Amino acid sequence: MDPFPPLQNDLLLRAARGEDTPRAPVWMMRQAGRYLPEYRALRASSSFFEACRTPALVAEITLQPLERFDLDAAIIFSDILVVPQAMGLEVRMEKGIGPSLPDPLRHPDDLRRLAAPDVPAELGYVFEALTVTRHALAGRAPLIGFCGAPWTLMAYMVEGAGSKQFARARSWLHRYPDASRELLGRLAETLAEYLVRQVEAGAQAVQVFDSWAGLLGPREFEAFALPCLRDLAERFKQAHPDVPCIVFARGAHHALQALADTAYDVIGLDWTMDPAAARRQTGPKTLQGNLDPAALFADPATLRAAVRRMLEAFGPRRHIANLGHGMHPDHDPARAAVFVDAVHEFSETLRKAE
Repeated sequence: MDPFPPLQNDLLLRAARGEDTPRAPVWMMRQAGRYLPEYRALRASSSFFEACRTPALVAEITLQPLERFDLDAAIIFSDILVVPQAMGLEVRMEKGIGPSLPDPLRHPDDLRRLAAPDVPAELGYVFEALTVTRHALAGRAPLIGFCGAPWTLMAYMVEGAGSKQFARARSWLHRYPDASRELLGRLAETLAEYLVRQVEAGAQAVQVFDSWAGLLGPREFEAFALPCLRDLAERFKQAHPDVPCIVFARGAHHALQALADTAYDVIGLDWTMDPAAARRQTGPKTLQGNLDPAALFADPATLRAAVRRMLEAFGPRRHIANLGHGMHPDHDPARAAVFVDAVHEFSETLRKAE
């Protein structure tokens, strides 16, 4: 393919690197998805993973929210569980239920079933989709790639489905600590290569989603989740030192300072975290977040007031505005537009008032 078009909006990349920007860049986790009627129409004729494996569909879905909202980034349409698939586990997306792994890991001996995947071969459809999408973006905003964190992927691979507590997965850390570390280490190595190749395919920033970090206590997080998160970031940065890398460890209040001591450029906050306290713990790191997604169910005036409070709490610098978790399937797209526009309006005002 021809070289990628020049980038016209680099606010997110500059903010991620700690540079001053005239306003806070904004994007939304799960900004492409079921709350958009155009997404539901496009998905009517294909299964979830069929869509993920069709680069033209991925590009169209990824760009759908940018056609509606004045977003400062696109995030590739995919799923964190494509990596366990590449390692040999079957993953289904059950309607109304979510992810299902019919033959999960039950005993350390099951680790023998996991392949050391040929990442370019097994996940080439993701890389092709990134390249197609980057060209389709035509430079209007940066393209974010992503992966699940080792612990979050392990949780699904052991539990076999989504869960409120992931009790079976958490029990592995205590019953089989050596096997758990082996699995987490193998995942970190595979995920690092996966992110590196995403950048080579067109991603301009990457995010690591540790969605179930908050289910671990401080000791377990430090002993199991943090080392592989650190290893993942270091491996990625060895290959792409100038590409911003974001970590989002949902619920891990106790880990913010430890995460700030890793190679990640940006620390994502969920909606239960206090931005001012996080600033004290993370020092000069750029922060991302963290409006409660439920605030998008409020009337526009109340929502705008919540956005302003969020921006004031973060302060006018080193902030990428986002939700504290992803969009809900029953969100009104009109409220997403209110959120995005309010971030732009109020953050520019706050910067000028300095």
